Amino acid sequence: MRRILLFAAAIALLNSEITLSQYSDIITKEIQESFTPVSALDTLKAGNARFILNKMVSRNLINEAVLTAGKQHPFAVVLGCMDSRAVEEYLFDAGIGSIFNIRVAGNIVNEDIIGSIEYACRAVGAKLIVVLGHSNCGAVKGACDDVKMGNLTILLEKIKPAVNSVKETGDRTSKNIEFVEEVSKANVIQSVKEIRSKSTILKEMLDKGEIGITGAMYDLETGKVTFYED
Repeated sequence: MRRILLFAAAIALLNSEITLSQYSDIITKEIQESFTPVSALDTLKAGNARFILNKMVSRNLINEAVLTAGKQHPFAVVLGCMDSRAVEEYLFDAGIGSIFNIRVAGNIVNEDIIGSIEYACRAVGAKLIVVLGHSNCGAVKGACDDVKMGNLTILLEKIKPAVNSVKETGDRTSKNIEFVEEVSKANVIQSVKEIRSKSTILKEMLDKGEIGITGAMYDLETGKVTFYED
């Protein structure tokens, strides 16, 4: 029943007035400049609707590679987890050169990642920042279980504030799936707040409405991306 409802919602989205990836081969500078934060978000939503319905745009990927070799004009930047099952170009049905991908275990934030986002938005012109978590996240589970393993220990420490923020008086380990999912959501919200607070460049662009930022969660089982504004 859940999948049927998702299909119905996806069909409704495809039948709405949202225009989807109707650029000829690639996103040109002119097309990128025509995006707003809202239309960039709408485009990602529509791409995910196509993904859920298995109605992705037919693409000549090698042609896209050739056409974008000299210049790129992505309309969004996605900070996601390195999980092999959460590939942003697929789940948003985006072509080569459409979105910047920053992937790291647990979609955590550090100065290198913030610098990359600043480059994507200020230097190249991306209109939307998405922090994308996902269900059944191994990094979040590791943080919940206080895993210690080399440099991973340092990375998981960045997720601990999200673990601590979730109220759960029962099982607070990875065995409690509901707890893990709540921590994953809190971790996304935490990363969004860090991006806002730790970059004067991005804060200025956000305050001026030049770019937008949102958190989202990807369901590995259904393929659905739920944005926190939904």
